[in-house]
Amino acid sequence: MPDVDEAAPIPLDLTGLKCPLPALRTRKALRALAPGVRLAVTATDPLAAIDIPNAAREEGAQVESQARDGAVTRFIVRSRTG
Repeated sequence: MPDVDEAAPIPLDLTGLKCPLPALRTRKALRALAPGVRLAVTATDPLAAIDIPNAAREEGAQVESQARDGAVTRFIVRSRTG
């Protein structure tokens, strides 16, 4: 069985959703994950660049990476580890 740290992130496609839905759905997904599991979030809402990191922080999760490609922002978020 692969180590949690090495497992591929679970995709969460939030393209087309407007604020506050991307942050709310990210928060809900993080709450359902086992500790240390990564989530790959894709969003097109411009406010997601602010809202998703804040939602992650409030859930005790960590944004490992954030990248923007045109209108799309991608995040890798690791759920709380403990």
